[in-house]
Amino acid sequence: MDFSLSQEQEMFREYIKKFLVDMERTKIARDYVDNKTEHVKNAISDLKELGWTKLNIPEEYEGMGLGQLDLVPIMEEFGRVLLPGLYLETNALAVPLLERFGTNKQKQLLLKSIADSDVNFTVAWLEPGGSYKEQGIQLTGEIIQDQIRLNGVKTQVPDVELAQHVLVPLRINNEITLISVDLQTPGLLVTPQKNFVETRKLFTIHFDNVTVPIENVIGQIGDGWGILQECLLYYNAALSSVAVGAMEQIVEMATEYAKIREQFGNPIGRFQAIKHRLADMKLDLETARSLSYYANWTLETSAEDRTEAICSARIFATEAFIRLASHNIQIHGGIGFTEEIDCHLFVKQARYYENYLGNIEQYYDLAIEALNWTNQKPAQAVQEQAIMAHK
Repeated sequence: MDFSLSQEQEMFREYIKKFLVDMERTKIARDYVDNKTEHVKNAISDLKELGWTKLNIPEEYEGMGLGQLDLVPIMEEFGRVLLPGLYLETNALAVPLLERFGTNKQKQLLLKSIADSDVNFTVAWLEPGGSYKEQGIQLTGEIIQDQIRLNGVKTQVPDVELAQHVLVPLRINNEITLISVDLQTPGLLVTPQKNFVETRKLFTIHFDNVTVPIENVIGQIGDGWGILQECLLYYNAALSSVAVGAMEQIVEMATEYAKIREQFGNPIGRFQAIKHRLADMKLDLETARSLSYYANWTLETSAEDRTEAICSARIFATEAFIRLASHNIQIHGGIGFTEEIDCHLFVKQARYYENYLGNIEQYYDLAIEALNWTNQKPAQAVQEQAIMAHK
């Protein structure tokens, strides 16, 4: 079975790559770090002129009607340059969420706006002292005629200044419900937070008697948790592709530096310790790539094993991203810690995704549940699986 990308997909990758090279690769990310938000918005707007925001939106909503696999090369290229923005939250989460669970009115309004590059979504999930688990959602909604009154606080909401809408999970009658909120809604108080990852700006959103039309609810009231878990599969499959792109850039950076940095009269790449580390990094990269391609393929084909495949891709890609970014700093030595070199940006981005929209432990639990290993110890289950594989 061939999971490689098609000629058309690779061709579109080259268009994106050429644009990002012309924009000096990580310069967009560094502009965002320096709070040059308007420069970043203009660069992202120019990038959208290539039409990538239409890729996975159905044709009836002015999209291209392509699938999850068509996002893979785009996400990899975005990962290579640590592109700031809400492309994951918008095209990999909001689009499948609206397509599968949105009303006709929501699709007509929001999917068309996303296709036209007029709307970006962010996600307000975490609450102070909470988690990404169901019990961590405590923001309340009260139905008053055709409105919902929201009260509560959401924290660590990414890149609000680049968004027009926010997806908000909340409790209505103690049941998890998902709602879309326009960020221009009166009563919203948005305040910036400090964050060690400068390429993702975080904010707190205060909802103090904020009223939102009940027609903004996505899906049915009380179905929010199941909807979130289903659509997170699309997000995590795309995130694994972003991580693969970042890891590919890391391997190239480390390899090139090992060729030019000399010690004892020789490039350090000739030393066995560096050779072995680079080989291990390449192996991690290609393993993550294979898992990522398969995870996105399972979504596009609605394969039975898609949950475990996507969780596996998310787990491995996240851990490998952290590992490779750390190795890259070690290979660069002291210069790897400086602001001038991009190494530190990749380390911070890797650590950010480690716990964003769920942590590694949660995804292990989801994979175990999908594999029906819940009635036995995970280690025992892994051992039995290995024994069966050798028979």
